[in-house]
Amino acid sequence: MEIIIHVDIDAFYASVEELDDKSIIGKPVVVGGKSNHGVVTTANYVARKYGIHSAMPMYMAKNLCNHLIIKPMRRARYLEKSREVFDVLKRYSNKIEKVSIDESYLAVTGIDYDESFLKVLQNEVREKTGLNVSCGMSYNKFLAKLASDWNKPKGIKIIKESDIPDILLPLDIKKIHGIGRKSEAKLRNIGINTVADLYELPLDFLMGMFKKSGEEIYNRIRGIDKREVTPETIRKSLGTESTFEITSSRKILENYLKDFAEEISEDLIIKEIAGYTLTLKMKDENFKVKTRSKTYELAVFEEDDIYEKAIEIFEDSYEGSKLRLIGLTVSNLTDLNKRQLSFF
Repeated sequence: MEIIIHVDIDAFYASVEELDDKSIIGKPVVVGGKSNHGVVTTANYVARKYGIHSAMPMYMAKNLCNHLIIKPMRRARYLEKSREVFDVLKRYSNKIEKVSIDESYLAVTGIDYDESFLKVLQNEVREKTGLNVSCGMSYNKFLAKLASDWNKPKGIKIIKESDIPDILLPLDIKKIHGIGRKSEAKLRNIGINTVADLYELPLDFLMGMFKKSGEEIYNRIRGIDKREVTPETIRKSLGTESTFEITSSRKILENYLKDFAEEISEDLIIKEIAGYTLTLKMKDENFKVKTRSKTYELAVFEEDDIYEKAIEIFEDSYEGSKLRLIGLTVSNLTDLNKRQLSFF
């Protein structure tokens, strides 16, 4: 039997800052832009007690806690510590899906549901890296992730088939993967606030309300999630896009590409992959979509390289029309280590 474990590094960026500066331990700390226009990227658990959370504008965070400690982002350091954590995880499974810089799924065989296994993993991560992780164990990805979030920080939780559906029924609907803010608002408008409420809705109703995602929600609250743990070598592309108020400002559009390059580079490095093809996507005010791609002799993964190439494609293909969406994707992926070997 294959058991799935979700591992999440607790308050990752803030924890790295505490690791490097012991004087801030026990104090409210956030990582993010210091200006009032900046946002909170990560808040440690002390700061969260003041109501501060990620994506909150920094001026609001400072209003909630006037002695808040604000640390600037240090992406290179976070990537370094993330790699240390993943090096430990590789000792426990050869089938790992890196979701982001601070979380991953492990597929493990040859063990039963075992809390001591998770404790050994937790302890080794702490000993080797100085960081704490929360671990959830179950028979599918949805329940494993739910379990890892159950009693953070340093949490351990196991959810078995025999626990379903009873363990889910009291939960708020926002805990269910696939229910975003818009879906949550729709459900609350008809009096659906808990999984128990959601459980009463028939499949046809949910599919009529949310189409394909309605079927996924219906299945997940019944403990069904057929997504497999997928190592990144199988992945075909990696990218991001944003919808915004209609604009033709080149500066604004270039800023989006710079942010995308930073985000994509971080994901590529943590997943240890690089890509030969870069694709720019643009949607104009009339919803007409245009994509432009370019394939390179050497696979890209570094932020500056991705940004420079994205700007080249943008300048060659953008004609000044008003856009409502821009996106950037890296595809034709390869193992980063192979890319570096071929370079040398």
